[in-house]
Order: sequence, then C-alpha cells, then structure tokens
Amino acid sequence: MATDQNVRDLQWALQVMKSGSVDLQSVSFLLSQPASGCFQETENSMNVNLTKDSISQFSQLLKVVGTAKNGAQSSLRNLEFHLVEWELQQVKDLRVLIENNPSIKQLMFRRNKFSAECLSELSDGLRKNKNIKEIMLSESGIGSEGAGVLASVLKDNHSLEELQIWEDSIGSRGAEELSKMIEVNSTLKLLTIFDSKSITATPLISAVLARNRLMEVHIWSVDGNEKSSKVVEFVPENSTLRVYHLDVSGACRVACSLGWNSTVRSLDMTGVRLKSRWAKEFRWVLEQNRTLKEVNLSKTCLKDKGVVYVAAGLFKNRSLERLYLDGNWFGGLGVEHLLCPLSKFSALQNQANTMLKSVTLGGGRTKIGRDGLAAILQMLTSNQSVTHLGIYDDESLKPDDIIKIFKSVGRNATLRSLSLQGCKGVKGELVLQTIMETLNVNPWIEDIDLARTPLQAAGKTEGIYQRLGQNERSEPEIDLLKDMQMTLPKSCRVFLCGQEYAGKTTLCNSISQNLSPSKLPYLDQVRILVNPVEQAVRTPSIKIKTFKDEDTKISIWNLAGQHEFYSLHDLMFPGHGSASFFLIISSLFRKPTNREPKTPSEIEEDLQYWLRFIVSNSKRAVQQCMLPSVTMVLTHFDKINQQSDSLQTTVSLVQRLREKFQGFIEFYPTVFTVDARSSASLGKLSHHIRKTSKTILERVPRIYQLCNDLVEILSDWRQENRNKPAMKWKEFGELCQVRVPALRIRSRHDNKEKIEMRRRAVATNLHHIGEVIYFDELGFLILDYEWFCGEVLSQLIRLDVRKPSTTEKSGFICRKYFEKILIGSLQSRIPGTGSNVIENLEPSDLIKMMLKLELCCEQDPSDPNSPLLIPSNLEEGRWKPQRWPVNSPDNNYVGRRLQCDDSSHMFLTPELGGQLGYSIDVLACSMKSPTEILRLFQHLLIPAIQSLCHGITLTEYVLRSECVKNLIPPRYRRNQSAPLQQLKQALLSVPADSIYDYQHTWDSVADSGSLIPD
Repeated sequence: MATDQNVRDLQWALQVMKSGSVDLQSVSFLLSQPASGCFQETENSMNVNLTKDSISQFSQLLKVVGTAKNGAQSSLRNLEFHLVEWELQQVKDLRVLIENNPSIKQLMFRRNKFSAECLSELSDGLRKNKNIKEIMLSESGIGSEGAGVLASVLKDNHSLEELQIWEDSIGSRGAEELSKMIEVNSTLKLLTIFDSKSITATPLISAVLARNRLMEVHIWSVDGNEKSSKVVEFVPENSTLRVYHLDVSGACRVACSLGWNSTVRSLDMTGVRLKSRWAKEFRWVLEQNRTLKEVNLSKTCLKDKGVVYVAAGLFKNRSLERLYLDGNWFGGLGVEHLLCPLSKFSALQNQANTMLKSVTLGGGRTKIGRDGLAAILQMLTSNQSVTHLGIYDDESLKPDDIIKIFKSVGRNATLRSLSLQGCKGVKGELVLQTIMETLNVNPWIEDIDLARTPLQAAGKTEGIYQRLGQNERSEPEIDLLKDMQMTLPKSCRVFLCGQEYAGKTTLCNSISQNLSPSKLPYLDQVRILVNPVEQAVRTPSIKIKTFKDEDTKISIWNLAGQHEFYSLHDLMFPGHGSASFFLIISSLFRKPTNREPKTPSEIEEDLQYWLRFIVSNSKRAVQQCMLPSVTMVLTHFDKINQQSDSLQTTVSLVQRLREKFQGFIEFYPTVFTVDARSSASLGKLSHHIRKTSKTILERVPRIYQLCNDLVEILSDWRQENRNKPAMKWKEFGELCQVRVPALRIRSRHDNKEKIEMRRRAVATNLHHIGEVIYFDELGFLILDYEWFCGEVLSQLIRLDVRKPSTTEKSGFICRKYFEKILIGSLQSRIPGTGSNVIENLEPSDLIKMMLKLELCCEQDPSDPNSPLLIPSNLEEGRWKPQRWPVNSPDNNYVGRRLQCDDSSHMFLTPELGGQLGYSIDVLACSMKSPTEILRLFQHLLIPAIQSLCHGITLTEYVLRSECVKNLIPPRYRRNQSAPLQQLKQALLSVPADSIYDYQHTWDSVADSGSLIPD
C-alpha cells in the first residue's frame, strides 16, 4: 500500500501523462474508491484511484493518454481497469488510446460492467488491432453476448495470443461462439476459462482438438460443493489431454474431435463416468487416429457393452501402446472381447493388433469369470506383442485360476511384467510352487508384482523376488502401506534458482506482497519480525516462505546463489512423488547497482547452468515420476530497452535452450520478464505459481492420507514442545504410539519390526514430499527446513577448523576435538536470539549429517572414532603453488580424467565435497611402475568414483604426465588430456614394430608464465 507522502492529486497524473516525464509501462485505474488520488508504485507503474464523483476526470485521463504527442507514453504496455462502469464515450476514448499507443500489449478488466453498446464499440477497436497480445476479463459479467462479441473480434484479429475469462458465466451459447472462432483463428496460444458450469468446456476443447490447434487450454468450473475444480486441460508441450469431469454427451463430442487429431499423444479420463454411447464414438477414434499412444480409462464405470466397442476399435488401431481399463464394471464378456484382437486362435491366423504393449484390467466390480479366464489364458499362450499385463484387485479368480495363468505365462516369450496387485486368489503353497516352476522355465519374465496379495501378506514372496534377481526393497518402502487410504498431496514446493544478484530475494518478497492476504494468508509473517541485531549477524542461506491457498500449501524456496551452498541443493532436490517445480531467475543486468546489461551469452550461461543442475539431479533422483517442470524469469526488465537487438537475441537463445533440453525438462512456454519490485508486474507470475501448483498436485502420484494427517500431528507436537525444529527417532516412535493408530504396537505379540519398518516408510515419504528431512542412518527428523538450512548447515559449511594444533599431519582432525569445535561454534552468538543448535542436535548427530551430505569424510568408516577430513579445511592452500611431498628421480607420474559424457546437458554434482564441474582429475605420484598405478586406478579409484555418479556416464581421458609431475593448476591443464579410446585407436593404426616409437603431440600450456615443452 502506498504511504501518505506517495499519494498525489490527479492533476499531477494528468501532467505526467501529458509530458511523458515518467517512463510508464503499467497504469491501473481503480474506480469507486473512497478518495481520489494517485501514486507511483514503481518508477514504471502508476495506480490511479477515483471516486464515483470523478467519472469526468477518468474520461479526461483516458483522453490525455490517447492524445499524448511525440510518443510521450510510447513505453506503456499494460492497462488495468477495476470496478469501471463503462459509458460509450469512455469506451471511445479507450479505443483512441489503444490506437494511438501501439506499445500496449495487455488489457485487464476486473469487475467491470459493459453495456451491449460499449462492448460493440470496444470490439470494433480490437478487431483490426495488431498490437494487443493479451486480454483478461474477470468478474465482468460479459455473459454469452459478450463472449459472442469477443469471438467475432478474434475471427478477424490474428495477433492476440492469450484470452482469459475468469469467474464469469458465458454459458453454452457463448462457448459455441468461441468454438467457432477457434476454427478460424490459428494464432491464439492460451485460452483460460473459469465458468460456473462445466458445460462450457465441451465445445471449446472439441474445436481445439478437431482443428489440431497448438493452443494451451485450461477450463475450470464450480462443483457441487461450491469449490473450484478443473474440467479439462490440454498442454501441447507434452501432448496430454486430461479430462477431469464431463457429462456423457460432452465426452462423446470430445471423442468425435479426436478422430483425425494429431496433437494428442496421451488421453487421460480417469474417474470420468462413461457410457457405452461414448465407447461407440471412441471405437471410431481408435480406428482413425494415428498418433494416440496412451489411453487411461481407469475407474470410468465402463460395462461389457462399452468395452466391446473399445475392443472393436483395437482391431484396426495401429498406434496405441498403453491401455488402462482397471477399476471398471465389466465382466467375462468384456474381457473376452478386449483380449480377442491380442490373441491368435490358430496357427494360420495373424494377431489383429501388434502395437499394444501394455494393458490393465480388473477391480472390485470386474467379474472375470470362466469366459474371461479362458480369454486371458488364450492371450498369454498366443500373444507376441504385449509386454505388460496387469490384473488389479480381482476377487473372482480362485487359486486354481491363478495357477492356470502362471502355467500359460511359462509358455510366453514376450511378456516381461505381470502384475496381480490385490488379487485375492494369489494364495497357498500350490500357487507359490507354480510361480517358482514358471520362473524356472521362463527366463524372459522380469517382474512379477504380488503386492497386497495374501501370498505377500503371508511373507512368502521373498523366494520369488530372489529368483527374479530382485529385492522387495527396490520399490519405495512406503509401498508397505498399500492397504491404507490414498489421497492427493496438499503441499507444493517452488524452487527459485539463480546466481547472486539475480533478484531472487526481491522477487520472493514481491510475490509475497502480491498474493493478497485475504485470499492467500501469509503464514510466515512472524519471521520478518526479527531483531535487527540478529539480522546483522546472520549469514546468507536458503530462505523459505510458506502460503496457504484454500487447502493447498505453497512454499517458495529461495535457493542460495553463493557457491558455498551448492552442495546443499541436492538435499532439497525433489524426489519420488514430490510436487514441485522450478523458477530459474536471471537478471538482465550484471549488478543491480549499475546499468551495465548482461550480454546474451552471459544470460545463456546463467540459464544453462541451472538447467544442467536440474537435469543432473533428475538423473540422480530415485524413481523420478515425471520430467522436472521449469519456468524462466528475467528480472530488471524495467531497465532495458525493449526494442534492443540484445533482447531479441536473448529471446532466440531461450528458444535454443528449450530445443537443447527437450526430453530432459518440461518447459512452461512463457518466459516471464518482470520488474521484481513491482507487484503489478508480477501479477501474471503470481497467478502462474498458483495455477501450476494446483496442476502439479493433480499430476504427481497420490500419497497416503496418513502422511497428510502426520503433518498436522507433527505441527501440534512442535507447538507443545516450544517449537522444537528437530525430533529424535525415539520421540517420533512415542508420538506414533500415542496419536497414530495405524502405526501403533497393539500387543506384545505384534511384529515390532514390521511396525518399525512402517514408521520408517512413512518418515521417508514425508521426506520425499518435502515436509521433513529424514535419513535412515541418522536417527532424527528435521521438522523446520529453514532453521536447518539457515542456522545449522550455513554454519557447518563455513566452519573454520584450520588451526595447526587441531589437525594431524595427514590433514585429518580428531573426532572428539571436532565435536568441541561444533559446540563452541554453534552456540547462539547473541543471547536471546536465534535457536541454539546444540540444544536440538547432539554434536554426534551433526557429524552424521555432515557425513551424509559429504561435507566431511572418515579416514576409516569401520572405526567409530575415526579421524575426519573436512574438505573446506583444504581451501587454505588453494591458490598456493602445489608440490608433491617427495621429489625423486625414481618417481612415476600418472593422471586420468573422468569427464561427464553428456556435459552439454548435465554436470557432476559435488559428491566428493568439491565444486560443480564436468570432470574429475585423478593424479598419482609413486615409485611403483605405471602398470601398478593404473591397476590401482582401474580396480579401486575409478569404480569408486563411478559409483558416486548415479545416472551419469564418465569417459576416461589420459592426462599429460608433465602436468601431473608439475601439478599444473586445473585452469591451465584443461586442454592437456586425450581420450583413452582415441589413443588406443591411434596405437592400433601403427605397425607393430613401431608401436613403442609412437609420440603424442600436446598443446603448449603456460604455468605462471613458464611454458612446458611439448
């Protein structure tokens, strides 16, 4: 809110707009205010408040901006109108304003009122306008007539790219008019509709699909509980159409539009109630469509007749690879027809469908019966294409039927995975014996999933997984809780990534102010009320701000840009099932204190660094369920000339990066250019954060309701225990025993190990979704991320132990002495401020955490009192000349470089306590022979390094021996290596009698001015 000294009268606003003395980019008009006035929110934005009696002054302001001479407002880009009841003359003035200011790109109308005459006048002004790129109408009551007017405009206007209509009711008639517009308009890139009725979605999405438009579509409505819910979404970037709820007639119309569609690769209609009438239309889709790869019809209430239609379509389909039909209501007849195109009934017959690779069926209301079982056996015996078959939660198949299925699997050379999750008939010794016999005769089967079956409950599946070469712990341990209720996660993390001076902190604070407290309460208010003295002594670290959006928690993580914190980012990187996405922030200027713009290559380096960082950690993350979602944000946009060539070059390089990282990262199509200090400039970005958070929460795997309940229980525990930021594992066990019945040991005869395993599985899942920090080996949970990063880790990575008396000659430090250093260093520096780390974590616990994060390492891991090496302790001699301890003419020098094979997309994360980079150099000086040194490299060092670089391929290079001998610094020996395979090929090309005469010519390298001879 503006302060009193910032509020000025309207005459000042008129003067500014006439003269152009202020470089305005955004102007907001707010009518029906208690008092008139204006204030300059930032150096480029202005808010104008008008009372109901100041309508004439509103018209005058519009005329002034529209008739300003000499390009006084040539930089004006955004116009926003609140609570305006438009009159015809005012609309005419607005039309003149738009025509005279070609720089205006965005119009926003919030809670406005338009008469039919005013809408007509506005549409005439927009019809041939080639400058406006975005129009947003919110709660403006345009109705179906207004939607029709907009549709008629967009039939002629081919420059508008985004249209958003929020909290309005355009009705089916308005939706039909917009659908006709979509048929002729190919330039609209984003359409967002929030209507009171879901019926509006049908004509709109149908037109987009039928005309193969690459238009992003999001349609919301209000459900029976008066809560907003998404109806349908289409994202061209990943070619996915997700239908959340439609009536049958609407679903039929959407199906018809998919027949000749080429933009959808994945169709997901999970949970939509469908009828055979829809399935009849979808049969034609399967016969005609050539691009659809995946169809998910789980829990859609399809009965036998509907499945028969789907099966009929499979006979002619030549593209579909995955079909999910579990959780439906069909019986043996439906199963028989479904599997018919996947089966052969004679040696002379060809299999009708050879493209489908994965199919699932089953469910509590699916009655497979005798006919269905016969169809399954026939398919397993004759099919030559299906690699995955899933039968879920079946209650009709008996143990004898399961035995027949496995005997048929024994004769199938194609199937790789069979899932019988939750099938009640998987029980008994005969079933177990048959499975083992099948595995003895079928070496091609790779996975058998018997989760939630009586056989697994009896603990008899271990031998099966051993025979498969699997370990039941290979899947997340939370799968031990499959009998518990599943639900959507309620929290989403937004990671702000960027180098120093990118403006992340300012951006984070502005987003906090932009999200209205009345709609999005800010839970972190108390954190800003910190004693100024404490703020002065705090070191920079990772900052977290948390908000509540209805029942969704959104936490914004401001990742520290300083190099010292890079090793900590791995800890926060989202794991299995985590709802999160990334904002990569890059400033258009080098430092905020000057106006020296970055070159496009510097911006590209910034963006590419973080893209590689995200890809590298994605490769390392266990069971990453989807590609990381990334949005790019360029800050300090208000300071740059928007028509400059460098800005256009920046746009081109962003597109190149998208193409380069396609398949590794899911990019949001819009690059946001913002002034981080202006809340008006961040409106679209703030809305994007809220919208994307909800979308991602719907896409990530479901979690157990128990985890959501535990979040509240842990919060209550903290309040009862003086807001403690950490909890011992013993305390967690006691809390579960008292407050969590599902994790309670009920009698002394209970399997305590199983209950303990369940507790650990729950804690691990809470770690994955970002609610706590927990590792099995540590014996405690961190409940407050920001405290741990700001108060603990930020001090640990800066810990100074470089005292001659504390270290041995080898560079290692005594563990007991290091614990004393921790106690002295981590005490609160000013009494009464901060949280005393030692009061919440024991020194031994801190050392365990440092070992886990590889901030230190043990000399002998088998010795509990082993001395420790602190890598930061080695920084003291980093820039000094290096020499080998022993310099003897008998020494041999050998060096190898292990370089990231795909350095264009990723780099090595700091597993060994070092900096982020693309290679690791291993240097050796020894009186042993080179052959013995290389044997040590190949059998010990290189395998150990490779084991730490999960998901990354390392290529071996030979380092120039003179560089090893003289310990040439890394920056000078970058080009002093050759690929090992290349040297081997060169030697093979030399005659055998000359092989020992081969010489490799190296480039010259300078070390502090002295050249090493070639």
